[in-house]
Amino acid sequence: MGRHADTSARRRSPNLTPQVLLAAVVAAVVLVAGAVTWWVVGSGAECESTAVVRVTVAPELAAVAGDLLAGAEGLGEADCARAEVTAQEPVQTVGDLAALEAAALPHVWVPDSSLWPGRITDAALQTAGSMASSPVVLATSRAAVDALGWAEAAPGWGEALAGEQPLVVPDLATSAEGLAALGAVRTALGGGEDADTAVVQAVLAARRGPSASPADALAAGVAGRDDAPLVPVSEQEVHAANAGSGRSDLVAVYPREGSPSLDYPVVRVGTASDAAAAVDAAVRALTSDAARAAARAAGFRDADGNPPADAGEATGTQEPAPSALELDPAAVESLLAQLSELAAPSRILAVFDVSTSMEAPAGDGTRATLARDAARSALALVPGDFAVGLWVFADELDGEQDWTELVPTRALETEVGGAPQRDVLDQQLSTLPDRLSAGGTGLYDTTLAAVRAARADFDPTAVNSVLVLTDGTNEDADGVGLDQLLATLADEADPGRPVKVIGVALGPDADLQALEEIAGATGGAAYSAVDPADLQTVLFDALRQRG
Repeated sequence: MGRHADTSARRRSPNLTPQVLLAAVVAAVVLVAGAVTWWVVGSGAECESTAVVRVTVAPELAAVAGDLLAGAEGLGEADCARAEVTAQEPVQTVGDLAALEAAALPHVWVPDSSLWPGRITDAALQTAGSMASSPVVLATSRAAVDALGWAEAAPGWGEALAGEQPLVVPDLATSAEGLAALGAVRTALGGGEDADTAVVQAVLAARRGPSASPADALAAGVAGRDDAPLVPVSEQEVHAANAGSGRSDLVAVYPREGSPSLDYPVVRVGTASDAAAAVDAAVRALTSDAARAAARAAGFRDADGNPPADAGEATGTQEPAPSALELDPAAVESLLAQLSELAAPSRILAVFDVSTSMEAPAGDGTRATLARDAARSALALVPGDFAVGLWVFADELDGEQDWTELVPTRALETEVGGAPQRDVLDQQLSTLPDRLSAGGTGLYDTTLAAVRAARADFDPTAVNSVLVLTDGTNEDADGVGLDQLLATLADEADPGRPVKVIGVALGPDADLQALEEIAGATGGAAYSAVDPADLQTVLFDALRQRG
């Protein structure tokens, strides 16, 4: 169902209640439903060299972009050019733009909202137009709308979000829709202290209500339940959900003050001197009349707000565009700062496997370089009041000890020798591929030591956790076994100082079952990233689970 569909990134041990992370940069690498899909168009087989333009698109529009670029003038054999299109959640691209080298970045970026590039201050970005648009609406069931009397008279934003109908606010770290909806409440109420209070009340009401994900809320609407929660989504998500179900029980509620829109800007990244003609061809294709028509056929509006080709009751969407509710980007940033105060900080000890098996090929590099890049992207997204430390481990890495501490756990905004903790961590993360150590993997001894260290360094004002990333199994025959580890974790558990383990199994050889058992013993979660494309998604989801 639209953006909330399942992905190949598999989350395990889901015993953590998802939190409404109240800042657009809270969390870390890899997004909810952010699996990567690639299309390669054009071959250039007869050319001495082929210009490649890298295009990164919000997942819900990526298939449309792939089709457009496959037939685009200027991208084909005769042009010695081709396009590579990847679907990626915008928050992941924001992290990449802050952390990765130019050669690893897209030439063209199509996020769902201009709110994302508006947060980038250290990359050359130029908006060249819009590929599509979709108003932000409140989705729920037709039965709920009838019961609430909204079929005859639409509610205001504040009225809808502060009413008795359950409300699900998407993770603001990853959802432009959720952020736009809260910005709409503030704007509709005229700004100021009263409007800010209304936004806070809406967020707190969502947190106090029944635990449900946006996908759960949409499913309840599709099923026609009269208690289906309200969830801020794009109009296109309502369209896609009804099309996928073959029903029309999910409807879009258009508040009377109007709606902000996702505007899907087509953004040039950098100067692209190595593929300038191909980039120009891609931009032309993505902003063309054909793109407008393709977007409407896929349930979006075009850049001028013309409705989807089959808008109407069957798809739960309306033909006339709602009046536009413009959001002030500066006010949105101010709102985020206020909302972030509601979120408790996190204290994370990150523990990375540096055994030689991390040299195995993965994507365009190795598992070690993949882990390095994912972690550095994560670091760019984590707020300054998060405390993060870094260990690495293998087998007898430091004498008879399997692990070594690279960076003690400190708040990212802390100055360390004249540099912030964030920069110290970034520098050490960049050295991971150079630290690979021959021998096995001391997974169990390291995990126990890390939990003990995190408990000794416990912060009662924060969510305390240990994140363990490994591509192997425990190979330390002289250390504790799994049963002993689980028993010790249970015996040493302190309800007053809880420390949960978040396990990430990288590649097919990692012992996911052991990580699941360890996570279960500590109230944590375990994740699998078998495909290299999964790692960002998995790691992001793992780090943002802080409940």
